[in-house]
Amino acid sequence: MRKKNWLQTSLALLTAVALLLTGCSSNNDEGGNTTKTNTSSETDGKTGEVSKDPVTFSYFGFGTNNDVLASETTIGKVLQQQTGVDWKMEYVIGDPSTKAGVMIAGGEYPDVISPVSELAKLLDAEALIPLNDLIEQHGPNIKRVYGDYMDKITHEDGNIYILPFTANIGGYLTEPDASSSIWIQRRVLKEFGYPEVKTLDQYFDLIEQYQAKYPKVDGKDTIGYATFAGEPGQFYTITNAPMHLAGYPNDGNVMVDLETHEAKLYQGTDYEKKWLQKLNEMHVKGLFDPESFTANGDQFMAKLTSGRVLGFSGYIWQIGNAINNLKAAGNDDLRYVSLPIVFDENTTDAYMDPPSFVNNRGLGISVSAKDPVRIIQYWDNLLTDENQKLVQWGEEGVTYSVNEEGRFVMNEEQLKNRNDNDFKRKYGFAYFDYEWPRYGNNSVYEDGNAHMPFSQPEVADVNYTDGDRALLEAYGINTFSGFFAKPVERPWYPAWSIEKAQGSPEDIFNQKAGDLQQKYFPKLVLSEGKFESVWNEYLEEFNKLDAAGFEAFMTAKVKDRVAGKW
Repeated sequence: MRKKNWLQTSLALLTAVALLLTGCSSNNDEGGNTTKTNTSSETDGKTGEVSKDPVTFSYFGFGTNNDVLASETTIGKVLQQQTGVDWKMEYVIGDPSTKAGVMIAGGEYPDVISPVSELAKLLDAEALIPLNDLIEQHGPNIKRVYGDYMDKITHEDGNIYILPFTANIGGYLTEPDASSSIWIQRRVLKEFGYPEVKTLDQYFDLIEQYQAKYPKVDGKDTIGYATFAGEPGQFYTITNAPMHLAGYPNDGNVMVDLETHEAKLYQGTDYEKKWLQKLNEMHVKGLFDPESFTANGDQFMAKLTSGRVLGFSGYIWQIGNAINNLKAAGNDDLRYVSLPIVFDENTTDAYMDPPSFVNNRGLGISVSAKDPVRIIQYWDNLLTDENQKLVQWGEEGVTYSVNEEGRFVMNEEQLKNRNDNDFKRKYGFAYFDYEWPRYGNNSVYEDGNAHMPFSQPEVADVNYTDGDRALLEAYGINTFSGFFAKPVERPWYPAWSIEKAQGSPEDIFNQKAGDLQQKYFPKLVLSEGKFESVWNEYLEEFNKLDAAGFEAFMTAKVKDRVAGKW
């Protein structure tokens, strides 16, 4: 927890700096931080308008993207014209934890940071400033959007350090094309007459039969199954599977009982063993790609777009670019569909997210920021309906249209652009539609239009190809969400967003338990004739950790959330 005197000192310093810099000019591009022609945050005394003097701030995201100057995108340019603000946007390369450590050790930070999983570390290092006063003085739209969530984004010390990405407003619209984390190539389903595939055994049996019939694609060996576990920051792709297969949603490393709200780890359980044993069986049969544990993101995506992979694990936010590229290529048979795979016929899947709020993923202002007031004013401007439509839908008549009923629609050309990764980067959708203060994905505007374009039924319908319609018709459903069971409300969801203080017993448990998985999963999956002995060795090491203490902590936090305490 932060010391009160540090907070008071920080706020005093920020006030002093703002007063000192008012009306001054400087040009400082050292260290990739802030380049400015005017640092004034004051409103014009005559017009009452916020300053639009040119300024460039630095943005760093711990997610994956291409570096860019915001004004080089259409959306970034429009927002720059509105505010005078530009952004030098950079993203992590390599291990996020290492990058965070380097930042902290140097004590110099970009102006704003989207920390993702490194939030606790940066908070412990006192790298982010409190936003309370800035919001109160300069954030009417921020208060409008986050008003119902203020208790959920306020830390124990009474301060707000980030603005999350999931503040839902105007209702809750379920996505028509929800997906799971387990995918299969459509030609596999087509080959066998679009069979019902529910259990893990059925899923792998189908892949095995298809690979036996068609061992090569364009002269290259087909890959039965792969998973995105080659990067440390993405290892959850393989570790999360037992939870989903057992019929639970993505609550991180625990499964929460709907009635008792008890949070139990699935690590070290029969669920985890059953999953890894199945992958080991696939490896022995030559159906599992061993490079799953070594391939980086680009290599994994290249395999998916090659058409060689028959089935894989991966969340849509990890593999969206590959999915878009396959669709743009025009061969529906080589595209993938996600399925509600579970361990047994009696289990109901829970892949579709219930209404949720994630309070530990968001954008914060660093202690190195030269002009926090100007930054918060930019964020507040971003949170108008007009600009939220801009960053999601773009420009009327260009990237979408409005029909006679006032509904937002897209024609085939507009949809083609929206599915094109290069267009999304050039236009700015790839940079502005998520890791900024924003409306939540399931939001609905006052005019009844969906916040997310692909949640708009009219858009989802036009977005379907002939192959999509054939597959949906074969399974008797209208949208891809039809594959899945309807979500069940879980007031704590998602449990993975429960923060574990840096260096706390829970944080240390997480680190050590995760290290064990990264050490033993490759051994367990790729062993031949040694699975049981390796599993027992893994279990022996895991049992040395305080799993019971972690479960007690998570259970208490879940129950707090159920009671409305975040």
